[in-house]
Amino acid sequence: MAKQRLNTPKGTRDFLPLQASRRNYLFDTIRSVFHTYGFAPIETPAMELTETLMGKYGEEGDRLIFKIMPRGEKLKNAGSDIRSEEALRYDLTVPFARMVAQHRNELSFPFKRYQIQPVWRADRPQAGRYREFYQCDIDMIGSESLLNEVELIQVINEVFSRLKLPEVTIKLNNRKILQGIADILGQSDNMMTITIALDKLDKVGREGVEKELREKGIPDEAIQKLETVFNLPQDGAEALDALNDLFADSEMGQKGVEELRFLIDYVQNLDLKGVQFDATLARGLNYYTGAIFEVTHPDFNSSICGGGRYDNLTGIFDPKLVLSGVGVSFGADRIYDLLLKKELFPADLDSTTDVLFVNFGEAEAAQCMKWATELRQAGIRTEIYPDSAKMRKQMKYANDKQVPYVVLVGEQEMENGLLTVKDMKAGTQDSVSVQDLIARLQSK
Repeated sequence: MAKQRLNTPKGTRDFLPLQASRRNYLFDTIRSVFHTYGFAPIETPAMELTETLMGKYGEEGDRLIFKIMPRGEKLKNAGSDIRSEEALRYDLTVPFARMVAQHRNELSFPFKRYQIQPVWRADRPQAGRYREFYQCDIDMIGSESLLNEVELIQVINEVFSRLKLPEVTIKLNNRKILQGIADILGQSDNMMTITIALDKLDKVGREGVEKELREKGIPDEAIQKLETVFNLPQDGAEALDALNDLFADSEMGQKGVEELRFLIDYVQNLDLKGVQFDATLARGLNYYTGAIFEVTHPDFNSSICGGGRYDNLTGIFDPKLVLSGVGVSFGADRIYDLLLKKELFPADLDSTTDVLFVNFGEAEAAQCMKWATELRQAGIRTEIYPDSAKMRKQMKYANDKQVPYVVLVGEQEMENGLLTVKDMKAGTQDSVSVQDLIARLQSK
């Protein structure tokens, strides 16, 4: 029998105990902020009907959806279109909108939800980009109030503050402003073409954007008018004033300026740091209709959080249920990589056990089991080595797991009811009662 390859599919990863502990720390930190703002948890299936996903992410997004081959079917030609009724979810927002439409009679609106689950994209794996990755999403649906956008900015700010990443920049724009830009270029019907090209500005630069616009049939005269947009003032308020003048004949553009001015005023009043207006921020997903967000960090080459306002996503699933919503998605895997790079994970995540009982034999193990139960009931993470192995092997196990305390229980300890406790870091050893050990560990 041929030896099987020991590897995961491209763009996927295993997570060993330390890595999993760090990811749980990340999820727990984000989740705790979500709870503070009153978001409720939901989950949706890994699979959705293909028709639920297709057509919601733009042409490029649709190509990255992982379709599930019907059972018993064979793929005759590589790259051929599979007629599939099911697909792995591409993001968490579209399944959320489907869920809201399906369960609307069971929900109270406005509805605030959070969701922490994996998504899949048939993308080309590269640094910071995976085929299977986790998103941590929050959404508010059933309200058009811009206070929801303000709250999302607060959530973003607090999450990264707790993760010790205060250097993040929260970029803001509005899809109505992008429509206004298309209007002043004389290309109102090509707003999505212009948006998709602008969305690649940080990757291909201005020349790359202009090249793509030409290839898409946008005339040079219109492209030259983008000069004004690329050279807007750095100050957000001044940039919005300049755009408002440019949008004299674009009602949609003026509406976008008005909405963004509201957000920027609130941000200043709340003294939220790192928030800036970026007129070229696009976010290529088709369903955004208002404010859009993107979060970057100077030590990472991709965005680590993003989102925006969508006014008609539920209406796609039920024309009678048109609910405005807004949300952001935290890219857990990218944030993980950034925290790892900057060595910001807490050191104590390396250890999953506080106390290890050495196993000297059957009788000793029975007594250890009783004392270990008392420690566990007190909330102390406790293990008993399962085999009566050589002392050297058991101590190596403790060192490998970075267990801070090892307890030795022999005949003498069983007689006097005291535990011999070895502090692995200090190298000291003393005898204490189980109650004293509990008190010592709880005080740390």
